Amino acid sequence: QVQLVESGGGLVQAGGSLRLSCAASGLTFSSYAMGWFRQAPGEEREFVAAINLRGDNRFHADSVKDRFTISRDNAKNTVYLRMNSLKPEDTAVYYCAAATTWGPGVSETDAYDYWGQGTQVTVSS
Repeated sequence: QVQLVESGGGLVQAGGSLRLSCAASGLTFSSYAMGWFRQAPGEEREFVAAINLRGDNRFHADSVKDRFTISRDNAKNTVYLRMNSLKPEDTAVYYCAAATTWGPGVSETDAYDYWGQGTQVTVSS
């Protein structure tokens, strides 16, 4: 049974930092591209960042570029999202997801086979 478990969310002031983690089990982690998405209340789920199988190719949404960084540790079956210079508009539930392929569609939710339950990030002004 595949499980993706996010952690590290919480309440932070604007300008602060958080690091999200997503621990994977039940799959061959190094065979999956990984992504982070977020969903604010009343909004569609939106792409944040993705990383390929080896961790040497990354893609970030324009809205978080230069502030957020995705990384992975295949030895620990974990993907991370380092978030700096947080803004109130970053408030959302953050989800990690696993995809069997890496390609132009990694920013689309349909590309992903497995999803975590999400972790809440709240940024106060």
